[in-house]
Amino acid sequence: MDLDYWWLLVIPVAFALGWMAARYDLKTLLSESANLPRSYFRGLNFLLNEQPDQAIDAFIEVVKLDPETIELHFALGNLFRRRGETDRAIRVHQNLLSRADLPVKERDHALFELGQDFLKAGLLDRAEETFRSLQTGDHALGAQRSLMTIYEIEKDWNKSIDTARRLETMGAASLEKEVAQFHCELAQEALQQQKPDEARRQITLALKANPQNVRATILSGDVAAAAGEQKTAIAQWRKVEEQNPAYLPLVAEKLMKAYAALGQQEEGANLLTTWVDRYPTNDLLDVAYQHVAALRGPDAAHALARTQMQKSPTLAGMTRLLEAQQATAEEPRRSELDLMRTLIKQRTKNLPRYTCQNCGFRARLFYWQCPGCSGWETYAPRRIEPMAAAS
Repeated sequence: MDLDYWWLLVIPVAFALGWMAARYDLKTLLSESANLPRSYFRGLNFLLNEQPDQAIDAFIEVVKLDPETIELHFALGNLFRRRGETDRAIRVHQNLLSRADLPVKERDHALFELGQDFLKAGLLDRAEETFRSLQTGDHALGAQRSLMTIYEIEKDWNKSIDTARRLETMGAASLEKEVAQFHCELAQEALQQQKPDEARRQITLALKANPQNVRATILSGDVAAAAGEQKTAIAQWRKVEEQNPAYLPLVAEKLMKAYAALGQQEEGANLLTTWVDRYPTNDLLDVAYQHVAALRGPDAAHALARTQMQKSPTLAGMTRLLEAQQATAEEPRRSELDLMRTLIKQRTKNLPRYTCQNCGFRARLFYWQCPGCSGWETYAPRRIEPMAAAS
């Protein structure tokens, strides 16, 4: 095979080109570094030495000398805010806003970042004032979203509704789910203040915004029950099965109280056992078991618990089954069953009941709005399976 000697020239040529490129890049870097103000390097040095206040002063001087370094201020402010040093973030962004020559676009950006600083620091009044000043521009939509967050924190539901509607007109995705929940919050407040007419009005508005809002249906039953209209309350709560059966545990005990007020406990127990059979959950089983045991005796409760354990075995169901067996057992079998039930209850009592499907925040109580991420309707209304949670 003939050897193409000209390939031997490729290696030295490539090396020469690489050396020339490196020299050019080095010259460019040195040139750019020479043009940077000395304050820039002093600021970096202060920052690396954990002296943020001195770093801020140095970077402020940089911006005065070189207006092109505005982005440096934004990066520095965001860094401080993420670290929880909101006072320093506020100082950085306020310094930017003090510049008379700051372009309108950059001023809006600085205002938005300053509002985020105030919000992170819990200065809600100052954050609201800042965001309200951003009615137009690239940050107007984000400012309105932040305003809605502020109003939710303050539980100012009327302003939350107005802001949500404004967001929709500005092109944001539909916020009907959130608006319905805001109306439900107002209905809840009216119910607590014994204003049934206002509660009904807010419930109607909630269902108009979101006809599938289960909370509004539950509240409608609550208003009827508070007025002594037990049959109407039962009819409203039974609608939950059509809307979303997963929420039935939230109305199970309410239903039994209403049936008891009417003297129809057996009808209520029949309904609960039907639901347990159709939609087996630990919460439904707990309510049904207690009432079946009280109305029909331990044997009926035992049969209910055994049937559910065969269909859907859980540690919570096992606790109920052992309790039912213990009620009819004799010594020493009763003591053994009590020991087993106690061990299982100790194993499961500290497990959280509900988990946010959005952020994973766990809580023992059910929330319509997650305390962790502030999302609405992110909790599945059922307890975590203990064995799954443990694993």
